[in-house]
Amino acid sequence: MKKTSMLLITVLMLVSVFTSAANFAPAPEPVDTKGMLIGISMPTKSSERWISDGESMKKVFEEMGYKTDLQFAEDDIPNQVNQIENMVTKGAKVLIIAAIDGSTLSDVLAKAKENGVLVMAYDRLITKTADVDYYATFDNFGVGVIQGSQIIEALGLEDGKGPFNIELFGGSPDDTNAFYFYDGAMSVLKPYIDSKKLVVVSGQMGMDKVSTLRWDGAVAQARMDNLLSAHYTDKRVDAVLSPYDGLSRGIISSLKGVGYGTKDQPWPIVTGQDAEVASIKAMIAGEQAYTVFKDTRELAKQTAKMVDSALKGEEVEINDTKTYDNEVKIVPSYLLIPMSIDIKNYEKELVDSGYLKAEDLK
Repeated sequence: MKKTSMLLITVLMLVSVFTSAANFAPAPEPVDTKGMLIGISMPTKSSERWISDGESMKKVFEEMGYKTDLQFAEDDIPNQVNQIENMVTKGAKVLIIAAIDGSTLSDVLAKAKENGVLVMAYDRLITKTADVDYYATFDNFGVGVIQGSQIIEALGLEDGKGPFNIELFGGSPDDTNAFYFYDGAMSVLKPYIDSKKLVVVSGQMGMDKVSTLRWDGAVAQARMDNLLSAHYTDKRVDAVLSPYDGLSRGIISSLKGVGYGTKDQPWPIVTGQDAEVASIKAMIAGEQAYTVFKDTRELAKQTAKMVDSALKGEEVEINDTKTYDNEVKIVPSYLLIPMSIDIKNYEKELVDSGYLKAEDLK
């Protein structure tokens, strides 16, 4: 009994010593992030949303004490690669990249990682590399679901109305988001296509047939011209699935050219995305029925929050660890929620929130 008691006392004393040592161990030194350089690489200025994204992030990071280097690559892949290389050379501790083509950055990101740079994919997944740490985006499949649901609601398909004629447009095939948008929309539209309540008169379905390289509105307009002349000389198109406002405006121009938008030939339902000023004006004019709002201010804040936590060695907030497989790894992601916008709620959600100015919509 005495040996057992002495052993127990010894163990308790050791526990006490280690506990005391732990209690008095110095806390890790806080990381001073003030003045660290954040490289922000946006794909183009041709879409106003990327300008908004870039400026929002620049503002948020600089308010937090960081320095920023914001560059726009104007949809030129070598230009984006060069800009990223220069950011690393300048000493950027973080790269935030909205890629033109997410599969083209493996080499430049490998060099960035050699320099200990944190890499954030921003609203476009970077693929074919392990050298991407996090992804901040919206629920892109959900964007497509919203767009498909907008068409279903506007046409009254749930009430048994139909059949209606529809044509489908997809985004750029080098942007992974385009596939999520299309798949999300088709997840709700295909049952109506299968039941013949929606008829794709051209027969063109699938991203291999409906994609629009570089999200180019002129390319969308030319394709719509061809669809109308080949398939709609004696038929009416009732709806057009468009994944982005810039494409929608090209599609609307094509429709206008053959007489849509008149009393005898009302506008079809045309969807969109990004709540761009020109498209909200088109909505007010009755030309575009819907868009999807992705509040880039909130995405910028979330991205900055994730970066700040990572640099300080704190836990990084994510809410998705399954969806975004970049062909090498599942990229830990944070997904924000998109919002459907139409003539009934654009003022409240866009103008009253300060995202757009009322005078810009006149």
